[in-house]
Amino acid sequence: MPLGGGNKCGRCQKTVYFAEEVLCGGRSFHKSCFLCMVCGKNLDSTTVAVHTDEVYCKACYGKKYGPKGYGYGQGAGTLSMDKGESLGIKHEEPAPHRPTSNPNPSRMAQKFGGSDKCPRCGKAVYAAEKVIGAGNSWHKTGCFTCATCNKSLESTTLADKDGEIYCKGCYGKHFGPKGFGYGLGAGALSNTQ
Repeated sequence: MPLGGGNKCGRCQKTVYFAEEVLCGGRSFHKSCFLCMVCGKNLDSTTVAVHTDEVYCKACYGKKYGPKGYGYGQGAGTLSMDKGESLGIKHEEPAPHRPTSNPNPSRMAQKFGGSDKCPRCGKAVYAAEKVIGAGNSWHKTGCFTCATCNKSLESTTLADKDGEIYCKGCYGKHFGPKGFGYGLGAGALSNTQ
């Protein structure tokens, strides 16, 4: 303890006596100096957030150092677009996104952010929407359909040829055996004279 009876205040650097001392982050403050660095609100143990040598209310701390973007509002069902400029908080623009140019990502790239491409639409296929058929990854909804009749497929109703997928009926019509006796169902065998 320095000469004069108390520690130095973390804000005004004047002596803090025991009766007016608030301790936070290993430093002493006057009760009247224990304020948010941005908005000036009085702080207490439930509303304070410390960043290096600065003290903030939780709202200003969140605006300055918290996550940004959709879904990080201030309350239930709230999306706040306030970035804190009115409070003197300056934001840096993030670097532009640069997608990878690797046409054949490794297993490691697939596990950490890379994804397979759907052969039907050419867009990325993520795990939640992925169905595997004919050796490729497909979107379960909209793309995992018969190439001829557009009927939704399942693993049990799938037939493939040259990387394309078909329902068993269309596959049989296009690629099945042709000729006398190869009709499509019971009683389809007809005798023509």
